[in-house]
Amino acid sequence: MSNTTARGYQGNGKGSLEGSVIAVAGAAGPAGAAALLRLAEEGATVVAADSDVERLAQAVDAARFAHGGASVTGETVDLLDLAATREWAARTEKEFGKVHGLVHLVGGWRGSATFAETDLAHWDTLHELLIRTVQHTSLAFEAPLARSGNGRYLLVSAAGASSPTAGNAAYSASKAAAEAWTLALGDSFRKAGGEAGPQAAAAVLVVKALVNDQMRAERPKAKFAGFTDVKDLADTIAGTWSKPTEEVNGQRLWLTPKP
Repeated sequence: MSNTTARGYQGNGKGSLEGSVIAVAGAAGPAGAAALLRLAEEGATVVAADSDVERLAQAVDAARFAHGGASVTGETVDLLDLAATREWAARTEKEFGKVHGLVHLVGGWRGSATFAETDLAHWDTLHELLIRTVQHTSLAFEAPLARSGNGRYLLVSAAGASSPTAGNAAYSASKAAAEAWTLALGDSFRKAGGEAGPQAAAAVLVVKALVNDQMRAERPKAKFAGFTDVKDLADTIAGTWSKPTEEVNGQRLWLTPKP
């Protein structure tokens, strides 16, 4: 995939994230595509990664052409490989000078009709997708985010982590573990900042589930009660940089009513 910046419509003025460099992991899905669009709109340089080359290219191109002049690049990174993930973080910081954000959107779901029918193979899959990728991206980006002076590590999680249902044992447990890991990163930022306060923030954005335009078109009679639109999620992601770092760090930010 080309890393050159495409230019179409020329926007006027500067966005709130002008000069920021933000990496997005799991950028090829609907939430990732919305995040790329929103971050580009706010003037950020966006560095996207996903394992799905074709869908990633589509998401990157859409963000580039929607916001002419925006710098949006994409590459495949094996986030299950810690060395490869560290290399991605180091390469991004070296190329752009700083890294101000890592937005973690790597997802996946496995479930069963009842607790007794839980397939432990689902745990193995979700451990890799929902926990291991968080471990690797957080370890790789901790230092670059702290050096940026206004870094954000943002994990999108699910309300089910706090109120698991019988058929979602593996999924909810995986999300809960990923949340705990992310909040531990936040504690690291807090301790490193000392009396001056944290230089970066790690936070969890909690949704019930996500919905997008395609889902609504496919199920026009569905209400999607309590679901968060991916565009609203993207707005929240972009808005975290405008809040004081100490108010974001270590927080669960709820986009749906708490259970």
